[in-house]
Order: sequence, then C-alpha cells, then structure tokens
Amino acid sequence: MRTSVKIALLIVAAAALIALPIVADAMGEKAFISLATRALIYGIAAASLNLALGYGGMISFGHAAFYGIGGYVVGILSFHYAAGEPLFGVIPGTNQLLVTLPMAMLIAGLFAALIGALSLRTTGVQFIMITLAFAQMVFFLFVSLEKYGGDDGLIIRRTNAFFDFNLRDRETMYYLCLALAALVLVALWRITRSRFGFALVGIRQSERRMAAIGLSTYRYKLVGFILSGMGAGLAGALTANLLRFASPDMLHWTKSGELMIMVILGGVGTLFGPFVGAAVFVILESVLASWTANWQFPLGLILLVVVLFTHGGVQGFVERIVGRRT
Repeated sequence: MRTSVKIALLIVAAAALIALPIVADAMGEKAFISLATRALIYGIAAASLNLALGYGGMISFGHAAFYGIGGYVVGILSFHYAAGEPLFGVIPGTNQLLVTLPMAMLIAGLFAALIGALSLRTTGVQFIMITLAFAQMVFFLFVSLEKYGGDDGLIIRRTNAFFDFNLRDRETMYYLCLALAALVLVALWRITRSRFGFALVGIRQSERRMAAIGLSTYRYKLVGFILSGMGAGLAGALTANLLRFASPDMLHWTKSGELMIMVILGGVGTLFGPFVGAAVFVILESVLASWTANWQFPLGLILLVVVLFTHGGVQGFVERIVGRRT
C-alpha cells in the first residue's frame, strides 16, 4: 500500500474516532460511546501484548496478570484514600489519576520484570506454561485478599480525579482513552522502529543468530516483556476507572486468551492491528451475545476463518484489498 494511501486512511480513522461521540449522541445511541471506550482500552492491552508476541516472539499467556494488577492498583489506592489509612502503614491512598496511572504501570512493570526474569530462561511451550502458571498464582493471590473483596472484587466508589474533568461522563472518559491510545501508538511506533525494536524482531526470527553476533538476547527480551506488561497495566487501570470496579476476572487466564484473540484478529506484528482486532472483538462480543449465550462458539469459527484465509488478520486483509485498487 502506498504511503499516501496509508496517511489518508489514518486521517479518516482519526477524524471518525474524534467525531464518534458527537455522532452517537446525535443518533441517541450513547451506548456506542462506552463500547468504543472499551475497544480503545482493550486495544492498548492488545497492542502491549503484541510488542512481546508479534515483535519479540514471546507467546505469553500471563498478560492478564499485568492487566488485572493495573486495575487493582487503582482500586487499592482508592480504597485506602477513602478509608483514610495508608497502605502498609506507609503509602498514602490517592484518587488522583496522574498518580494512579503511573503507579499501575510501575507495579505491573515490576511484576513483569519478576515473571519475565524467570520465564524467559525457557522457550516454546515451557515459556507459555510458566507465564500461565504465574498468572494463575497472581489470580489466586488477589482472590485470597478478603480485605479487598476477595472473589467479589473491589468496588471503587468514585473515578479518579483528573483536574476538573468528570471521568464519570462517557464522552470525557472516551476522549481520555483516545488520547492515551494515541500516545501508546506513538510510543510503540518509536519502539518498533528503533534499534531496540529491530533487534527484538531479529531475536524473534533467529535468536541463535542474534546471539552469535554478540547481542544479549535475554536482556532485550526482558526489556520488551517489561514494556509490554506496563502497557497492559495502563489498560487495566483505565478499565478500573471505566467500570469503577476491579475484579479477579481481570486476572484470569481467559483474559490473556481474549487479548491474544484480539492480536490475531487484527494482525500479529502490526502496529494498528491490535486496535482493529480489539474493536472487532468488542463488536462481535456485543452482537453475538445478543443472539446466543454461547457466543464464544461462533466467535471461534470467525477466528478460524481469519487465521486460515486473511493471512495477517483484518489489517493485512484490508491492506491487500486497498493495495490492489491503488
């Protein structure tokens, strides 16, 4: 596809996303705004996973842990802020978004560093199973925390404060998530087109060859895994603010599976693919769930068709179609 066509499509997509709340409000379909907000948040999480999976070749089933940790950081800090008691008797609670989001990314990054440092000593199926095992350990850890709701999850009384903006307003929350999604896209674009990004792709293609030229493949993969976990933590923190609720379901391995489905739907190893895949997933979930309680079955069939016939997910399919006409 020509560069000019890509730029034109990007401008059209940006304009459509900016105008979406206005159009939805005019049509009397405000539910679309919440749906689009969920898609943007999932897009951030899926794009973060894609950094490890699509560029680094690290098939992780543990990213739900980082996603859920991000949500619980917001919930726990808000809990202690409302209760007026510091966490561990030292860390004060807070409801400030400019504090909770960086904290969620930091804590998720620390967990990613710990899990990655151990898991990346293996490869292949062993790596998949170890990341899955760690994710389930984190899941059961938060289930056991009765103080923070245990199985029932943690209710967040109020959304985080962000200057004078009301984040309970659907449009405000949407535009915040849109701005953060744009920042994540720019950051990923810079990372994947840097020397670090090219080295990560090289490791995915042939780790032995990259090691033979003197590259510390373990360190590169670990940094990529940490950055990926931090992005998932950001998405989890945004989800907690959107729903005003942090649940153990955010940490379950099935959430990792959903994020992987989004990456595959959109296109593995592509920049915009995970966001496209997240939007498709959210729309399909909403439509199929309205038809049948067993909506996962038709979704699985659709995923099978995408894998077998699109050769690069939705983004790859669209690029081929548009490329033929230009």
